[in-house]
Amino acid sequence: MNADIRLEIEAKLERAKQMKEEEKVFRYNGILYPTLMSPEENLKASESFEARPDDIVLVAYPKCGFNWMVGVILKIMAAVKVENKEVQDRLVPLLEFLNPGAQKSLSEVPSPRLLGTHMHPDNIPPSFAAQKTKILVIFRNPKDTMVSYYHFTNSNPVLPTAESWDKFYEEFMRGDVCLGSYFDHALAWEKRMDDPNVMIVTFEEMKRDLTEGIRRISNFFGFTLSEEQVQTISQESMFTTMKDGNKDKYGKMGNVIFRKGEVGDWKNHFSESQSQEMDVEFEKRLAGTKLGALLKYDTYCK
Repeated sequence: MNADIRLEIEAKLERAKQMKEEEKVFRYNGILYPTLMSPEENLKASESFEARPDDIVLVAYPKCGFNWMVGVILKIMAAVKVENKEVQDRLVPLLEFLNPGAQKSLSEVPSPRLLGTHMHPDNIPPSFAAQKTKILVIFRNPKDTMVSYYHFTNSNPVLPTAESWDKFYEEFMRGDVCLGSYFDHALAWEKRMDDPNVMIVTFEEMKRDLTEGIRRISNFFGFTLSEEQVQTISQESMFTTMKDGNKDKYGKMGNVIFRKGEVGDWKNHFSESQSQEMDVEFEKRLAGTKLGALLKYDTYCK
């Protein structure tokens, strides 16, 4: 990320500190968005964004491992000599964070462009489906996602500070958090599980076997890596290594974006009744689905 963009983000962080909590979010088509990062004009402009067939797109519900996967993909691209400095020297463009002019300027970026979004699948610009653009989606078990999101919202001044863990738990379960309901996102992606242009990986499987995840991701995007390159990227992409290596890139937000990166931290936050309520909700919404099976809920959340 170049210095100008980092300064712009840091200016927004400072501005957010002066805002009232209720001013930090607004609703667009029924979903909450952060006012400073995703104003209405950004969202309207994104609806007509023109995708390309060779775009490399990463999608994630908030706090499912998006920035970790950005680092992995950039290392894959570098290994196969896909060096696009306009992308690699900055944060990967989240479409909803870019103003209309910035979105338009992406038309001048040479291919392949690395793009990202946290938007609900139904709100992703339709041109991506029309162009059959390949989309990598990373998901994470809902309990750890909630815990990570709780800490993120309390450390990120552009988001409302949670009154308490119990209050945030209730809001998350209702889907009344920025970018909407975890379960609504999951069910929307469930409909595209068999789409050859969509690949879904989980945070947990990437933690368990990062080298295999790197192989699958590179093959999905049509990149050929040697086994030596796979092993090198894997070593350089361990969560703690990525966190330490991105301090300059992310500035003050580095420790906010990269916190623990653990599986099972939910056990330090959920009460027994909250855990059981989430179990029931998962059973009701995702049991019997392909994505539900991929998440291995019984392994990581019980």
